[in-house]
Amino acid sequence: MDVAQGANCSKISKIRRAWQLAASRLENVRQIGGPINPVQTSLVASGHSCYAPLMSNPIYAIGDIHGQMALLTDVLDRIEKDSGPEARIVFLGDYVDRGPDSRGVIELLSCGLAEGRDWICLKGNHDRLFEWFIAPPVPRQDAHLMVGHHWFHEQIGGIETAASYGIGGIDRMRQKTLAAEMRAAVPDSHLRFLQGLWLSHREEDKFFAHAGVRPGVPLDRQDEEDLLWIRQEFLQDNSDHGAFVVHGHTPVDAPDRRANRLNLDTGAAYGGPLTAAVFEKDEIYILGPTGRTRL
Repeated sequence: MDVAQGANCSKISKIRRAWQLAASRLENVRQIGGPINPVQTSLVASGHSCYAPLMSNPIYAIGDIHGQMALLTDVLDRIEKDSGPEARIVFLGDYVDRGPDSRGVIELLSCGLAEGRDWICLKGNHDRLFEWFIAPPVPRQDAHLMVGHHWFHEQIGGIETAASYGIGGIDRMRQKTLAAEMRAAVPDSHLRFLQGLWLSHREEDKFFAHAGVRPGVPLDRQDEEDLLWIRQEFLQDNSDHGAFVVHGHTPVDAPDRRANRLNLDTGAAYGGPLTAAVFEKDEIYILGPTGRTRL
Protein backbone atom coordinates (compact mmCIF):
# COMPACT_ATOMS: atom_id res chain seq x y z
CA MET A 1 0.00 0.00 0.00
CA ASP A 2 1.52 3.39 -0.92
CA VAL A 3 1.60 6.35 1.48
CA ALA A 4 -1.31 8.19 -0.14
CA GLN A 5 -3.52 5.14 -0.14
CA GLY A 6 -2.58 4.41 3.44
CA ALA A 7 -3.73 7.86 4.51
CA ASN A 8 -7.02 7.46 2.68
CA CYS A 9 -7.56 4.02 4.16
CA SER A 10 -7.08 5.48 7.61
CA LYS A 11 -9.84 7.98 6.92
CA ILE A 12 -12.17 5.22 5.78
CA SER A 13 -11.36 3.22 8.89
CA LYS A 14 -12.72 6.10 10.95
CA ILE A 15 -15.99 5.86 9.04
CA ARG A 16 -16.29 2.08 9.14
CA ARG A 17 -15.24 -0.31 11.86
CA ALA A 18 -11.90 -1.97 11.29
CA TRP A 19 -12.19 -5.59 10.21
CA GLN A 20 -9.30 -7.92 10.94
CA LEU A 21 -9.00 -11.08 8.86
CA ALA A 22 -7.19 -14.04 10.43
CA ALA A 23 -4.29 -15.35 8.37
CA SER A 24 -5.71 -18.85 8.46
CA ARG A 25 -8.65 -17.74 6.32
CA LEU A 26 -6.29 -17.27 3.40
CA GLU A 27 -5.91 -21.05 3.17
CA ASN A 28 -9.48 -21.27 1.87
CA VAL A 29 -9.25 -18.28 -0.45
CA ARG A 30 -9.05 -18.40 -4.24
CA GLN A 31 -6.67 -20.99 -5.65
CA ILE A 32 -6.41 -20.00 -9.30
CA GLY A 33 -7.60 -17.19 -11.53
CA GLY A 34 -7.47 -13.68 -13.00
CA PRO A 35 -4.90 -11.02 -13.66
CA ILE A 36 -2.59 -10.31 -10.75
CA ASN A 37 -3.83 -7.42 -8.61
CA PRO A 38 -1.41 -5.94 -6.04
CA VAL A 39 -4.33 -5.32 -3.70
CA GLN A 40 -6.43 -8.39 -4.50
CA THR A 41 -6.07 -11.11 -1.87
CA SER A 42 -5.36 -13.92 -4.33
CA LEU A 43 -2.84 -16.68 -3.88
CA VAL A 44 -2.19 -17.51 -7.52
CA ALA A 45 -3.42 -15.63 -10.58
CA SER A 46 -3.23 -17.36 -13.93
CA GLY A 47 -6.57 -17.14 -15.75
CA HIS A 48 -9.66 -14.95 -15.84
CA SER A 49 -11.56 -16.43 -12.91
CA CYS A 50 -10.91 -17.29 -9.30
CA TYR A 51 -11.96 -20.47 -7.61
CA ALA A 52 -12.48 -21.42 -3.98
CA PRO A 53 -13.16 -25.13 -3.48
CA LEU A 54 -14.75 -24.83 -0.04
CA MET A 55 -17.92 -23.02 1.04
CA SER A 56 -18.29 -24.21 4.64
CA ASN A 57 -19.15 -20.70 5.86
CA PRO A 58 -21.75 -18.28 4.51
CA ILE A 59 -20.78 -16.32 1.44
CA TYR A 60 -22.33 -12.97 0.61
CA ALA A 61 -22.88 -11.34 -2.77
CA ILE A 62 -23.60 -7.66 -3.40
CA GLY A 63 -25.20 -6.33 -6.58
CA ASP A 64 -24.30 -3.34 -8.75
CA ILE A 65 -23.20 -0.38 -6.60
CA HIS A 66 -22.78 2.44 -9.16
CA GLY A 67 -21.18 5.04 -6.95
CA GLN A 68 -23.70 4.72 -4.12
CA MET A 69 -21.30 4.93 -1.19
CA ALA A 70 -23.95 5.38 1.50
CA LEU A 71 -25.82 2.29 0.35
CA LEU A 72 -22.60 0.29 0.27
CA THR A 73 -21.53 1.17 3.80
CA ASP A 74 -25.02 0.33 5.05
CA VAL A 75 -24.94 -3.10 3.40
CA LEU A 76 -21.45 -3.82 4.73
CA ASP A 77 -22.64 -2.96 8.23
CA ARG A 78 -25.51 -5.44 7.84
CA ILE A 79 -23.10 -8.16 6.77
CA GLU A 80 -20.81 -7.48 9.73
CA LYS A 81 -23.74 -7.74 12.12
CA ASP A 82 -24.93 -10.94 10.44
CA SER A 83 -21.63 -12.80 10.22
CA GLY A 84 -18.82 -10.78 11.77
CA PRO A 85 -15.74 -9.08 10.33
CA GLU A 86 -14.38 -12.14 8.52
CA ALA A 87 -17.29 -12.57 6.11
CA ARG A 88 -16.44 -13.56 2.58
CA ILE A 89 -18.11 -11.17 0.15
CA VAL A 90 -18.35 -11.32 -3.65
CA PHE A 91 -18.95 -7.91 -5.24
CA LEU A 92 -20.60 -8.36 -8.64
CA GLY A 93 -19.06 -5.31 -10.32
CA ASP A 94 -20.18 -1.92 -11.64
CA TYR A 95 -18.73 0.09 -8.80
CA VAL A 96 -18.72 3.33 -10.80
CA ASP A 97 -20.93 5.62 -12.94
CA ARG A 98 -24.34 7.22 -12.41
CA GLY A 99 -24.09 7.53 -8.63
CA PRO A 100 -22.41 10.44 -6.80
CA ASP A 101 -19.33 8.83 -5.24
CA SER A 102 -17.55 6.39 -7.52
CA ARG A 103 -14.23 7.54 -6.07
CA GLY A 104 -15.34 6.74 -2.54
CA VAL A 105 -16.58 3.28 -3.52
CA ILE A 106 -13.30 2.35 -5.21
CA GLU A 107 -11.32 3.74 -2.28
CA LEU A 108 -13.30 1.68 0.22
CA LEU A 109 -12.98 -1.53 -1.79
CA SER A 110 -9.31 -1.12 -2.65
CA CYS A 111 -8.51 -0.33 0.98
CA GLY A 112 -10.44 -3.39 2.13
CA LEU A 113 -8.44 -5.62 -0.19
CA ALA A 114 -5.18 -4.00 0.86
CA GLU A 115 -6.05 -4.69 4.49
CA GLY A 116 -6.64 -8.37 3.75
CA ARG A 117 -10.41 -8.61 3.92
CA ASP A 118 -11.96 -11.71 2.40
CA TRP A 119 -13.47 -9.86 -0.54
CA ILE A 120 -13.70 -11.00 -4.15
CA CYS A 121 -14.23 -8.02 -6.45
CA LEU A 122 -15.51 -8.82 -9.95
CA LYS A 123 -15.31 -6.54 -12.95
CA GLY A 124 -18.42 -4.95 -14.46
CA ASN A 125 -18.77 -3.38 -17.88
CA HIS A 126 -18.81 0.12 -16.35
CA ASP A 127 -15.61 -0.58 -14.47
CA ARG A 128 -13.93 -1.58 -17.72
CA LEU A 129 -15.20 1.56 -19.44
CA PHE A 130 -13.50 3.61 -16.73
CA GLU A 131 -10.31 1.54 -16.83
CA TRP A 132 -10.02 1.70 -20.60
CA PHE A 133 -10.52 5.45 -20.71
CA ILE A 134 -7.78 6.30 -18.21
CA ALA A 135 -5.24 3.54 -18.87
CA PRO A 136 -2.23 4.74 -20.92
CA PRO A 137 -1.36 5.45 -23.61
CA VAL A 138 -4.64 6.72 -25.14
CA PRO A 139 -8.32 6.63 -24.13
CA ARG A 140 -10.08 3.54 -25.41
CA GLN A 141 -13.80 3.14 -26.04
CA ASP A 142 -15.79 -0.09 -25.82
CA ALA A 143 -17.03 -1.38 -29.19
CA HIS A 144 -19.98 -3.03 -27.43
CA LEU A 145 -21.62 0.36 -26.91
CA MET A 146 -24.35 1.48 -29.28
CA VAL A 147 -23.37 3.80 -32.13
CA GLY A 148 -23.37 7.35 -30.81
CA HIS A 149 -22.78 6.26 -27.23
CA HIS A 150 -19.53 6.58 -25.28
CA TRP A 151 -18.49 6.57 -21.63
CA PHE A 152 -19.51 10.21 -21.20
CA HIS A 153 -22.92 9.80 -22.81
CA GLU A 154 -25.62 10.96 -20.38
CA GLN A 155 -27.05 7.42 -20.23
CA ILE A 156 -23.75 5.76 -19.36
CA GLY A 157 -22.49 7.67 -16.33
CA GLY A 158 -18.88 8.68 -16.95
CA ILE A 159 -19.75 12.30 -16.24
CA GLU A 160 -20.67 11.45 -12.65
CA THR A 161 -17.52 9.38 -12.20
CA ALA A 162 -15.33 12.22 -13.46
CA ALA A 163 -17.12 14.63 -11.11
CA SER A 164 -16.36 12.37 -8.15
CA TYR A 165 -12.66 12.94 -8.93
CA GLY A 166 -13.15 16.70 -9.13
CA ILE A 167 -13.34 17.00 -12.92
CA GLY A 168 -16.21 18.90 -14.51
CA GLY A 169 -16.99 21.01 -17.59
CA ILE A 170 -16.06 18.18 -19.90
CA ASP A 171 -18.50 18.92 -22.71
CA ARG A 172 -15.99 21.02 -24.68
CA MET A 173 -12.89 18.96 -23.97
CA ARG A 174 -11.09 16.63 -26.33
CA GLN A 175 -11.00 13.05 -25.12
CA LYS A 176 -7.21 12.88 -25.00
CA THR A 177 -7.12 16.03 -22.85
CA LEU A 178 -9.81 14.71 -20.56
CA ALA A 179 -8.07 11.35 -20.25
CA ALA A 180 -4.84 13.10 -19.25
CA GLU A 181 -6.66 15.14 -16.59
CA MET A 182 -8.35 12.05 -15.24
CA ARG A 183 -5.09 10.11 -15.10
CA ALA A 184 -3.66 12.92 -12.99
CA ALA A 185 -6.70 12.94 -10.70
CA VAL A 186 -7.20 9.18 -10.27
CA PRO A 187 -4.85 7.60 -7.69
CA ASP A 188 -2.58 4.87 -9.00
CA SER A 189 -4.16 2.49 -6.48
CA HIS A 190 -7.56 3.00 -8.12
CA LEU A 191 -6.25 2.14 -11.58
CA ARG A 192 -4.52 -0.95 -10.18
CA PHE A 193 -7.80 -1.94 -8.56
CA LEU A 194 -9.66 -1.66 -11.87
CA GLN A 195 -6.99 -3.54 -13.80
CA GLY A 196 -6.89 -6.40 -11.32
CA LEU A 197 -10.60 -7.12 -10.98
CA TRP A 198 -11.66 -10.74 -11.48
CA LEU A 199 -13.98 -11.62 -14.33
CA SER A 200 -15.67 -14.48 -12.48
CA HIS A 201 -15.57 -16.51 -9.30
CA ARG A 202 -16.71 -20.03 -8.47
CA GLU A 203 -17.40 -21.76 -5.18
CA GLU A 204 -18.73 -25.32 -5.39
CA ASP A 205 -22.05 -25.08 -7.26
CA LYS A 206 -22.15 -21.26 -7.41
CA PHE A 207 -20.69 -19.23 -10.27
CA PHE A 208 -20.46 -15.46 -9.86
CA ALA A 209 -20.15 -13.09 -12.83
CA HIS A 210 -21.24 -9.55 -13.53
CA ALA A 211 -23.63 -10.02 -16.45
CA GLY A 212 -24.06 -13.78 -16.81
CA VAL A 213 -22.72 -16.54 -19.05
CA ARG A 214 -23.06 -17.72 -22.62
CA PRO A 215 -25.37 -20.79 -22.62
CA GLY A 216 -23.70 -23.93 -23.94
CA VAL A 217 -20.16 -22.71 -23.25
CA PRO A 218 -18.26 -24.37 -20.35
CA LEU A 219 -17.85 -22.03 -17.42
CA ASP A 220 -14.06 -22.16 -17.62
CA ARG A 221 -14.20 -21.08 -21.28
CA GLN A 222 -16.52 -18.09 -20.96
CA ASP A 223 -15.55 -15.01 -22.97
CA GLU A 224 -14.86 -11.71 -21.24
CA GLU A 225 -17.38 -9.85 -23.41
CA ASP A 226 -20.17 -12.18 -22.33
CA LEU A 227 -19.21 -12.08 -18.65
CA LEU A 228 -19.42 -8.27 -18.76
CA TRP A 229 -22.18 -7.55 -21.28
CA ILE A 230 -24.49 -10.49 -22.05
CA ARG A 231 -28.22 -10.02 -21.52
CA GLN A 232 -31.07 -11.70 -23.38
CA GLU A 233 -29.25 -14.80 -24.60
CA PHE A 234 -28.52 -15.57 -20.96
CA LEU A 235 -31.63 -14.20 -19.27
CA GLN A 236 -34.02 -16.08 -21.57
CA ASP A 237 -32.20 -19.40 -21.25
CA ASN A 238 -33.49 -21.91 -18.69
CA SER A 239 -30.83 -24.57 -19.13
CA ASP A 240 -28.37 -25.80 -16.53
CA HIS A 241 -25.12 -23.88 -16.94
CA GLY A 242 -23.09 -26.28 -14.84
CA ALA A 243 -23.49 -24.14 -11.71
CA PHE A 244 -26.03 -21.73 -10.27
CA VAL A 245 -25.13 -18.32 -11.72
CA VAL A 246 -25.21 -15.24 -9.47
CA HIS A 247 -25.11 -12.00 -11.44
CA GLY A 248 -26.16 -8.38 -11.78
CA HIS A 249 -25.99 -6.03 -14.80
CA THR A 250 -29.69 -6.01 -15.73
CA PRO A 251 -31.76 -3.93 -13.26
CA VAL A 252 -34.82 -5.57 -11.71
CA ASP A 253 -37.30 -4.30 -9.13
CA ALA A 254 -36.46 -7.07 -6.65
CA PRO A 255 -33.97 -9.97 -6.50
CA ASP A 256 -34.93 -12.30 -9.33
CA ARG A 257 -34.35 -15.98 -8.56
CA ARG A 258 -34.79 -18.55 -11.30
CA ALA A 259 -33.94 -22.24 -11.36
CA ASN A 260 -30.50 -21.60 -12.86
CA ARG A 261 -29.61 -18.07 -11.75
CA LEU A 262 -30.09 -15.14 -9.36
CA ASN A 263 -30.06 -11.47 -10.41
CA LEU A 264 -29.01 -9.07 -7.63
CA ASP A 265 -28.98 -5.78 -9.57
CA THR A 266 -31.94 -4.00 -7.95
CA GLY A 267 -31.29 -0.61 -9.53
CA ALA A 268 -29.12 1.24 -7.00
CA ALA A 269 -27.99 3.36 -9.95
CA TYR A 270 -31.55 4.63 -10.41
CA GLY A 271 -32.66 5.16 -6.82
CA GLY A 272 -33.35 1.51 -5.99
CA PRO A 273 -31.83 -0.45 -3.09
CA LEU A 274 -28.46 -2.15 -3.02
CA THR A 275 -29.06 -5.84 -2.47
CA ALA A 276 -26.96 -8.37 -0.60
CA ALA A 277 -27.65 -12.11 -0.72
CA VAL A 278 -26.43 -14.78 1.69
CA PHE A 279 -25.59 -18.30 0.52
CA GLU A 280 -25.39 -20.83 3.33
CA LYS A 281 -25.56 -24.57 2.76
CA ASP A 282 -28.45 -25.02 0.31
CA GLU A 283 -30.32 -21.87 1.29
CA ILE A 284 -30.36 -18.37 -0.19
CA TYR A 285 -31.37 -15.34 1.85
CA ILE A 286 -31.68 -11.63 1.18
CA LEU A 287 -30.04 -9.58 3.91
CA GLY A 288 -32.30 -6.63 4.67
CA PRO A 289 -32.29 -3.95 7.37
CA THR A 290 -33.89 -6.33 9.88
CA GLY A 291 -31.92 -9.43 8.98
CA ARG A 292 -32.24 -12.41 6.64
CA THR A 293 -35.28 -13.30 4.56
CA ARG A 294 -35.32 -16.68 2.77
CA LEU A 295 -35.56 -16.22 -0.98
